[in-house]
Amino acid sequence: MSYGQGGSQSQWDPWKPNSQQPWSSGGSDQTPDWAALAEASETRNKRRRLLFIGGGVLATVAIGAAVAMAVVSANGKDEASGPGSLPSTASLPSDSATAPSFAPTSAPPPLDPKDFISSARKDTAPLSPAGLFPGTQLTMGETVYKKGPTADTKSCGTAAQGTLPQILTANGCTRLMRVSYVKDGIAVTVGVAVFDTEAQATKAKGQADKKSIVKPLSGGGIKAFCTGAVCRSTTNSYGRYAYFTLTGFTSGKDVTAKDTQVFRTGDDLAEFAFRQIRRRGEAQASAAAAR
Repeated sequence: MSYGQGGSQSQWDPWKPNSQQPWSSGGSDQTPDWAALAEASETRNKRRRLLFIGGGVLATVAIGAAVAMAVVSANGKDEASGPGSLPSTASLPSDSATAPSFAPTSAPPPLDPKDFISSARKDTAPLSPAGLFPGTQLTMGETVYKKGPTADTKSCGTAAQGTLPQILTANGCTRLMRVSYVKDGIAVTVGVAVFDTEAQATKAKGQADKKSIVKPLSGGGIKAFCTGAVCRSTTNSYGRYAYFTLTGFTSGKDVTAKDTQVFRTGDDLAEFAFRQIRRRGEAQASAAAAR
């Protein structure tokens, strides 16, 4: 039986292990079948391309799944680590929600204490020498002054001397209160003149000169002073009040520029008079604000 070239041979399969190659069958002198080899190579390349395409599709699907899993996993982590009390979309306020409104409020301006001591119309609290100068002594810093007698009159000119009586009368003084203090042989009399308005008190202060002095007030353990000797005097005003001091030695000697303790005593009592007048205004302002 004739089997063609090379006798009996098996068909070569490029994908089957140990299959016989076309050029190795039969005798060694046979020429390779180049057409068969070309066809087999083409078949092998087609199968390889199919395998690559299929593998690529599977790899793409696998990558897509991995990305989807990563997104889900990431989302799950954000929800777990983010704020747990965020409201749902349905509970979020809409754009039409109206913000709460509040009625405008403003605190009233504080009351000025000086307003209450600038006119007789508002300055209505009780007034007396004991109220302005309470107690039996006065402490200023480390210095303690012993309080002496007090006096109170509506005839302002009778409690003043020099040019002061005329000034007080001309400006409508309605009351003059006096008090004296002493320490170490130095005595001082403080006089507080009361007017209806601040303008009257300010004018009286401006008209006063070196001869405008209150009468010294002695007694109650304080010897007479400034009855012919040179003494030191001061004049000032605050609100509807003008206040004066007269300071000198109880021994009767003259005060000189070197007598610093005399100046200090007069300044202490002038400062205390100012503080007491101001406190009077503060007390009335506080009472009015509480009503």
